[in-house]
Amino acid sequence: MKLNFLIPRKGSKKKKLRLGRGQGSGKGGTCGRGHKGSKSRSGYSKKLGFEGGQMPIQRRIPKFGFKNPNRKKYFIINLDSLQELVDKGKISDIINQQTLLNNRLINKKNGLIKILAGRKILKISLKITASKFSKKAIFHIERAGGKVFYI
Repeated sequence: MKLNFLIPRKGSKKKKLRLGRGQGSGKGGTCGRGHKGSKSRSGYSKKLGFEGGQMPIQRRIPKFGFKNPNRKKYFIINLDSLQELVDKGKISDIINQQTLLNNRLINKKNGLIKILAGRKILKISLKITASKFSKKAIFHIERAGGKVFYI
């Protein structure tokens, strides 16, 4: 077998239909576009969301909401989950970003951490370092004899 003897499989190659090359071709005259109307003209392109003249859905639905592109996304951790880790003996009295990362409470992507109070009361004094704290969380941490440190 030689390369110059290779041919494509029968039926795999189909000739492109040439439009507007006379009536004998089967697609002469209007070239399959029908008669008149915007779709028959050259340069026609339907606008995104066009519904044939009906009021499009993006204009029927009222505008609402706003997304701030500069918003800060905080990874939220409850004091409950910290207390559970203390009960299991996985964390000591000092809690920082590395400790939370090791215990899989945050990802590497999450830079900002916010501590919330949760439902259970903190039983042990902890030194917690985070970006933000809720007022209730600060109250519970300090009542248990712990300290709050901001990053």
